[in-house]
Amino acid sequence: MSRRLRFLASFILFLFVVVAAQSAYIQFFQSEKLVSSSLNPRISQASTLYARGEIVAADGTILAQSVPVKGPYPWQRLYPLGSLTSGVVGFSSPSYGVWGLEAQYDSYLSAHAQPPQSLAQLLAPSSSADTLNLTIEPALQTIARNALAGKDGAAVVLDPRNGAVLAMYSNPNYDPTPLVSSDFTVAAKAWKNYTSKNANGFPPLGLMATQQTFPPGSTFKVITTAAAVIGRPDLVSKPYPVEKFARLPGSNKLLYNSGNTKCGGTIAEMLPASCDPGYALLGMDLGGSLLAATANAFGFNDTPPLDLPGTVRSFFPDGSVFSNDIPQLAYSSIGQQNVRATALQDALVAAAIANGGVMMAPHLMSFISSSDGSIVKRFKNSVWKNPLTQLQASQIVPWMQNVVRFGTAAGIFLAKDDVAAKTGTAQTGNSANNTDTWMIAFAPALHPTVAVAVVVPLQPVSAFGSTVAGPITKCLVEGALALQKGLPTHGTSTTCAK
Repeated sequence: MSRRLRFLASFILFLFVVVAAQSAYIQFFQSEKLVSSSLNPRISQASTLYARGEIVAADGTILAQSVPVKGPYPWQRLYPLGSLTSGVVGFSSPSYGVWGLEAQYDSYLSAHAQPPQSLAQLLAPSSSADTLNLTIEPALQTIARNALAGKDGAAVVLDPRNGAVLAMYSNPNYDPTPLVSSDFTVAAKAWKNYTSKNANGFPPLGLMATQQTFPPGSTFKVITTAAAVIGRPDLVSKPYPVEKFARLPGSNKLLYNSGNTKCGGTIAEMLPASCDPGYALLGMDLGGSLLAATANAFGFNDTPPLDLPGTVRSFFPDGSVFSNDIPQLAYSSIGQQNVRATALQDALVAAAIANGGVMMAPHLMSFISSSDGSIVKRFKNSVWKNPLTQLQASQIVPWMQNVVRFGTAAGIFLAKDDVAAKTGTAQTGNSANNTDTWMIAFAPALHPTVAVAVVVPLQPVSAFGSTVAGPITKCLVEGALALQKGLPTHGTSTTCAK
C-alpha cells in the first residue's frame, strides 16, 4: 500500500511541476505576446469599451474613428470611406481583433496613459488615444478604384523622394462595417465572405498590392538593363540580332517575340520595343549570378519594410539554379518562369530609378499626434536599398522615356507630363491562356515626384500591359501630378474624367 501511495504522491508532484513550469513559461516568456494578441478578448474588445484614436488621410479626411453607440458596448469603430481605404486601414473588431494599420499602430490608437502635464495630472493620470496621420491621398485611391472599374488588380503610387505611399488600392476589397458590429452573427457572416476567394482566387481581405505576387513580365527588363549597366557595361552597346525568336542552348525551345515580330539591336533600341528574344540573349550573356545579385539589390527576396502587416517578399531565383538551366535564365531575364513580384515591389523599382538609384523605405505613417495635438512620433525617411549610382540610373531614364515616346507605351501619356515607363505582359495560367498585365512609370522624368505600378492579373491572352494597366497608370500619374500642384485630380484629360 505504501508503495502505491508513494507512486501516487510522486505522480501528483510531477503533475504539479509540469503545471508550475507551464505557468512560469506563460508568465515570463509568452505574457507579452498573449497580452498584445488580437485574439485576447481584452484587446479585441478594447475598441468597444474605450474610444480609439482617429486615422486621418493626408488631406485631413477621417478614415477611422470611434463613435458612441447604444448597445452592449459604448463605442463602435466607424470607417467613413469604407472599402476605398479598408485594404490599408484595416479594422478593429470586437469579434476578430485588429487588422491592417489598426493592428500596426494599435498601441498608439488604443487608449493609454498620457504623460502628465501638471501636478493634477500627476496625481490623477489621464488616458487617451493618439491620432494616426497617413500619407495616403483619398483622391488617388478614388482614381485607382474608378480606373480599375471592378477588375481584379492593384495600384501603388509612391513619392520616390521619400518613400511616402500616396495610394495603395486593391480589388477585390471589403467593407469593414459589418466586421465591427457588436452582433457576432453579422460579423461572422462578413468574415466568412471576406476570407473566401473570388472566382480568380483572390480573397477580399487580402491586400493584393502587398500580399499577392505575379510574374512581372517585361517590367523586369528594367532590372536586366540595370544588371548590364552595373556589371557588364560592354553589353549596353552590343547589338543583338534582329530576329523573331532566340534559340535557347540545351533546349529545342524557341523564345519568340510578342506577335512573332522581328526585333533586336542595342539595349537603347530593345527596351522601348520590349524585345523578348534580344533580352533573353542579353540575360544569358549577363549570367545568373549577376542577374540574381541585381534583382536582390532592388529588393527581391527581401520583405519591403512597409509599416503594414502581411507584406510579402518578391522572388527571383538564386544565381546557382541557372548553371544547369540556361533556358530558365532566358525566361527569367524577361520576368517569366519563376520570377514573382508584388505591385509594391515593382513600384519600388520604378521609384529607385526615378530617385537616382536610391530606393527609399516605403511608409504609410506620416506622423502620430496626441490628444492635445503635439507630435508623438514622426516618420523618419530612410534608405532601404541603393541598387544604382546616380550616373547608372541616369543612363536608364532616357530609355524608359523612349518607351513612352515611341515604344510599347506610345500614345498613352500626356506629353507635358514627361513620363518614363515600362510595360509588362506575362503569360500565365494553364497553358499560358491568360496574361498578367503590368506597367511601371515615374514623372516628370528628369525631376520625378511620383512613381506608379499597376498590375491587372488574369486578363485574356489578347490583353497587354499597354492596353489594360496603361490607362490606369496614366490616370494615376496625372492625378498625382495635379495634386502636387494643388490642382483638381480629375478631368485633366477626357480618359481620366471623374
